[in-house]
Amino acid sequence: MLVPELRQRVYDANMKLPVHGLVKFTWGNVSAIDREQGYIAIKPSGVDYEKLSPENMVVTDLDGNIVEGDLNPSSDLPTHVELYKAWPEIGGIVHTHSTEGVAWAQAGRDIPCYGTTHADTFYGPIPCARALTPEEINGAYEKETGKVIIEEFAKRGLDPMAVSGVTVRNHGPFAWGKDENTAVYNAVVLEEAARMARFTESINPSVQEVPQALKDKHYLRKHGKNAYYGQKGLEH
Repeated sequence: MLVPELRQRVYDANMKLPVHGLVKFTWGNVSAIDREQGYIAIKPSGVDYEKLSPENMVVTDLDGNIVEGDLNPSSDLPTHVELYKAWPEIGGIVHTHSTEGVAWAQAGRDIPCYGTTHADTFYGPIPCARALTPEEINGAYEKETGKVIIEEFAKRGLDPMAVSGVTVRNHGPFAWGKDENTAVYNAVVLEEAARMARFTESINPSVQEVPQALKDKHYLRKHGKNAYYGQKGLEH
């Protein structure tokens, strides 16, 4: 069996999604990439979480061609492939249809950065990428979704490692990180930030985003070159 360790990691990461309340039924997936060996492992499409195993994770090459596995990979695999190709720093990707993230996607709004909880993980608003055109939807839909995400980050000049998540208009959230566990962490924080932002606006509709100095302080104390939050060798 190819890359058993990668399969195990991806299985473990997928199993965290229902634990954190990010998925219902089969509405989510995690992938990870082994760039040295040239493989991606991803959840199979439409398989209930209780039926998942490390062995039924699907292994593909870096172009998304199946190299091992009897099941179809997640239908979102082409989106993951586009992001891996565009951003060599990332090692894991999560896609969900989590309620709060989807709500902001359906509203077509960025998730504003209203406080330090958001700024600890995302260096500014979490962008909402544009809706796909009819031509993109009726073409290579999942691949075009990846391209639209990449286009949004290029247009805004965003660093995907500093803003490690996005929502796609009318669709839902994607998050990523240096590995699959960081991607899951970022997906959970995206959902919580979305929920907090919704509550914040309901309490004060004229609220302003967090001041830049506080945004800088909280993001850079965890992620900057002089970061001092936490313990060495331990994350989050």
